[in-house]
Amino acid sequence: MNPSNPFLRSYQQTRVSEVFTASPHKLIDMCLAGALERVAIAKGAMQRGELGEKARRISAAVAIVEHLRLSLDAKAGGELARNLDQLYDYVIRRLTYANSRNDCEALDEVTALLGQIKSGWDGLAANEVRAVTTAFLGVAA
Repeated sequence: MNPSNPFLRSYQQTRVSEVFTASPHKLIDMCLAGALERVAIAKGAMQRGELGEKARRISAAVAIVEHLRLSLDAKAGGELARNLDQLYDYVIRRLTYANSRNDCEALDEVTALLGQIKSGWDGLAANEVRAVTTAFLGVAA
């Protein structure tokens, strides 16, 4: 894409604005969605034989998952944080394997795992909204 494209610049500015105004919960949601998007693009690039693009997208996905992993609070998160740490480590290893072996099945596995984490995270958000609404209004949302 052309960086001088006004529509692209507008989109990029909107995305930056979303990051700076997002709640911590939304930031994690955005990271998970971003990792999933990059894995999907990497898979398409792999299937088309675009190895440079595949490697760039997998590297970006690894960076996002590593950021999520480093953001875990083992003390506050207890067993859940430890389990997520191990899962993120596994995802990173599978991404590295997929990159080195051009293995679409490994990317599919990563997509399924990150999708499950994102679904759980999205469900947590819905429960939090329901709890806050119930507390504020005194009725179930």
